[in-house]
Amino acid sequence: MTGLQILTEMPDPQYLMVGDGYRIATYSWGDDADPTVVVVHGFASSTKDNWVATGWVRDLTAAGFRVLALDQRGHGASDKPHEADAFDIRQLAGDVETMLDTYLVDEAFYVGYSLGARVGWEVMQDIAPRIPRAVLGGVPDGIPLARLDIGQVRALIADGTPVTDPVTQNYIRLADRVSGNDLRSLLAIAEGMRASRTVDPDPAHAPQQPVLFATGELDAVIEGSRALAAACPQGRFLEIPARHHFNAPGSRVFRAEAIAFLRDGLTA
Repeated sequence: MTGLQILTEMPDPQYLMVGDGYRIATYSWGDDADPTVVVVHGFASSTKDNWVATGWVRDLTAAGFRVLALDQRGHGASDKPHEADAFDIRQLAGDVETMLDTYLVDEAFYVGYSLGARVGWEVMQDIAPRIPRAVLGGVPDGIPLARLDIGQVRALIADGTPVTDPVTQNYIRLADRVSGNDLRSLLAIAEGMRASRTVDPDPAHAPQQPVLFATGELDAVIEGSRALAAACPQGRFLEIPARHHFNAPGSRVFRAEAIAFLRDGLTA
């Protein structure tokens, strides 16, 4: 098997049912006896796109970790509802907790990017004893997907009206790049995030565990990410050189620093 095949290989998904009846695709790599890292992707991405194709799963398993992942609802091989009320932040966090329960994992490190990082902020507090350390990449300090122009996405879906907002164009390009994406479901995610009452990370109730925040040097959310890191008693911040929000997961610097941070947790 070539190095490229190892980098991009995906196991068959293992499906689990979550509380409101949706089917979630999950994946596992490595030895069950190794310390577990849960990886959770961002908006309009997938486990394959965010973590496998970029080398994260390869490098985490090489570093001695077992990796668990899920395609968040609305993404990848998971169910893709079109209703905004299926995407409350608590439901997304609950899917991660259900995966841990299903795989009988009592404790795991957490790595999330963008929307996956916002979900991680929630998970770290909801089940704090089970998440001793986390890496949160590209996490906004406000409403996730707040920069997405929902009206333009609705018009694109309704009658093909071209999107003109540059940030929204980037999200649409990302959605088009990832096979199997459903634009109506992705729109419902954005609407659901804005309707969630607890959608803003609250610095006054920050996670108490060690957290590495990592955001691209060119990412518009970088100052908000710094503020969240400063609010965490054991927060650290990594500025990912020469990266913006959409290409930071592929950074070797980000990957290496994150894995070193997680390995430090094995001896803490």
